[in-house]
Amino acid sequence: MSRRPTRRTSSKGELPGVQRDDVQVEASSAVLTITGEFKERERIGILGRRTRRTGRFEFRTTLPAAVESEAITASLQEGVLTVKVPKAAKAKRRRVEITAG
Repeated sequence: MSRRPTRRTSSKGELPGVQRDDVQVEASSAVLTITGEFKERERIGILGRRTRRTGRFEFRTTLPAAVESEAITASLQEGVLTVKVPKAAKAKRRRVEITAG
């Protein structure tokens, strides 16, 4: 079974109940930083006892050495944040031909 070389690195994180405006994704030369806030939502109707996380959060990770930081994309869909980090051209694999002699 052979694997195709990947052209990007992806990270996914679960952020249930967090709105897109409450999350920031920043990339510096070697660090990807995700910050945001879990906010208390107004509840309507009969209130039961429920524990829900609230407050600010921050996640940092080191990026691979050769990435295209200008082409990093992030999307938040159904409570899942997906960040895609494309590899720079020099970091992509290439097949090297073997010659005789």
